[in-house]
Amino acid sequence: MLPFNVLAADSKSEDKPFKILMVLYPTFTLLDFAGANEVFARLPNVEVHVASPDGGPLTSDTHVAFGETMKLSKVTSCDLLCVPGGTDRSTMMRADVQDDLRRLAADAKYITSICNGSLILGAAGLLKGKRSACHWAQRSLLKQYGAIPDPARVVKDGRYMSGGGVTAGIDFALMVADELRGPVQAQVVQLLMEYNPEPPFHSGSVETAPPEVIAAFKKRYASLAATAGL
Repeated sequence: MLPFNVLAADSKSEDKPFKILMVLYPTFTLLDFAGANEVFARLPNVEVHVASPDGGPLTSDTHVAFGETMKLSKVTSCDLLCVPGGTDRSTMMRADVQDDLRRLAADAKYITSICNGSLILGAAGLLKGKRSACHWAQRSLLKQYGAIPDPARVVKDGRYMSGGGVTAGIDFALMVADELRGPVQAQVVQLLMEYNPEPPFHSGSVETAPPEVIAAFKKRYASLAATAGL
């Protein structure tokens, strides 16, 4: 069992805990949330809170049940707002939810997203003129919200930070960790997690995937492939 927190004796973290709010919704992508949360929750003097549009339990897009969440409208403030991606974003497009996102973003030090969570922030009008990452297959959709699609795995544009698709959430969270607590504490968490990926394949991007993989992807995920222009 890993230690929950890695607070060092010489940590320069602030006295007041830094409050991270992760906003989930039905069909959220589990790894978008879990990868980033694994990093956030192990940082010195950081509190991670989880909210959803209606509060209560949720189910991820892979049918994993998640326990109680706070109701988003009841959250008064946060230091960092984070919206992970998901399969069905319709709940997050509700007017009341978009209002809550804008309200919380107004006073947050950082506004962040993982995967296609950036499309939710974009729909709320929070990414106009800002560079942002997104899942590669939906990155072009950012343009309709006035955002600047960036193909980088992690992107920082002032107080806006974002990660690309799914697994990029871990890289994104380490970037956030560096921003909040410095490179040493970020790397302590990386070491604790043994995050040193050596994938057996190199098909994690359109540029590196072989033709037969692209063809199989187009057949299985036709709608996404069409959105991406494959």
